[in-house]
Amino acid sequence: MPTWLKVLLIIGGILVVLVVGVVVASVIVVRKYGPELVEAGKQTVAEGQEYGRRTDNEGCVNEAVARHSRSDGIGDMIKNTIFLRTCLDASRPTPGFCDDVPRRFEFVKSAEWQLQQCKRYGLSPEKQCAQLFQQVQQFCEEGHRRVYRGDEDENSNVDYENSNARDEPPPPPAPRHNSNTR
Repeated sequence: MPTWLKVLLIIGGILVVLVVGVVVASVIVVRKYGPELVEAGKQTVAEGQEYGRRTDNEGCVNEAVARHSRSDGIGDMIKNTIFLRTCLDASRPTPGFCDDVPRRFEFVKSAEWQLQQCKRYGLSPEKQCAQLFQQVQQFCEEGHRRVYRGDEDENSNVDYENSNARDEPPPPPAPRHNSNTR
């Protein structure tokens, strides 16, 4: 048997062992942590919807930024992007919220805008802050808002665009950060 064939078989065998190891490890991790991850995701969605029902678009971004600055690790960052998106979907419109937001596929403008937003809110690009603002871009591209309909109780058919779920007065709109302040 030629040497090149032996080397090729050894490399092929190592790759097969690695693939099998990754598959086995993935199954173990999903079985062990899967239900917890699903529950954490549901809780994050519920928090985002509840917060969104009580604020406007800018208030959702401000809360997500505050959460992002306290986040530890990628799990918190993922939960925070889910929170922001579900909050935006359930929140009241903020006038002019989407006016200067570039489309996601305008790559250069999009990257520049995301970095500007990270700086504006005092977030470090190393903490993946651009992911937050990608959610804002996606929200703005999809028609500025969706009406969120829950299925948890008798209020499930309430249109949250113009009303609050709990008959409480909404908080005042979040202050707009003006980038031209001196």
